[in-house]
Amino acid sequence: MAGKVFFSVSMSLDGYIAPEERADDPDRQGWMAQWMELQGWVFPQRFFQENLKLGEGGEEGRDNDILRETFERTGATVLGKRMFDLGEEAWPEEAPFHTPVFVVTHEQREPWERPGGTTFHFVDDGIEAALDRAREAAGDRDVRIGGGGATILEYLDAGLVDEFMLALAPVLLGSGTRLFEGVDARRVALEPVRAEPSPRVTHLTYVVRRRQAAGV
Repeated sequence: MAGKVFFSVSMSLDGYIAPEERADDPDRQGWMAQWMELQGWVFPQRFFQENLKLGEGGEEGRDNDILRETFERTGATVLGKRMFDLGEEAWPEEAPFHTPVFVVTHEQREPWERPGGTTFHFVDDGIEAALDRAREAAGDRDVRIGGGGATILEYLDAGLVDEFMLALAPVLLGSGTRLFEGVDARRVALEPVRAEPSPRVTHLTYVVRRRQAAGV
């Protein structure tokens, strides 16, 4: 049986999943400081440090368990081109996916194989084609829509997401990339499944239901 399609992101209390890029911050130091604050719950976790080979140790607890569970359920990942471009600059040689990754793009490019089991495949014929290939690669495991926000929104509006998880961080960004900016709310209904507070964030899980648009 095919697995689920899901996304899992950190979000600020005012609804942003990434800070705003500013012309007066050309080296992106301010952007990076805000992003580090938003993702601050991830970095101390034991699983994060193990997965990126940063050394032994780290925190254990529910935050760590959620990171591990998210990784273990994922059989393939779909990324937007901009998310891939940013990651290509930042990921270590052994990229942290360890599964096939399908990049939605308008460019043709040969697969890019990295050490540790990650191979990036570039799909130039749309989000559904990328998802079909990711499902095939994932087998009975799940497909994660890894971002960025515009790519997540495309899949959500298309009715292709089964569930999602938000790590709601006690952070205010003020501006940036809103996760649900422009969502077709007439077509998307949510069913809350779980809320799990931790000392660092609150983990929220929702099932996505397809709502018939009025007048359609």
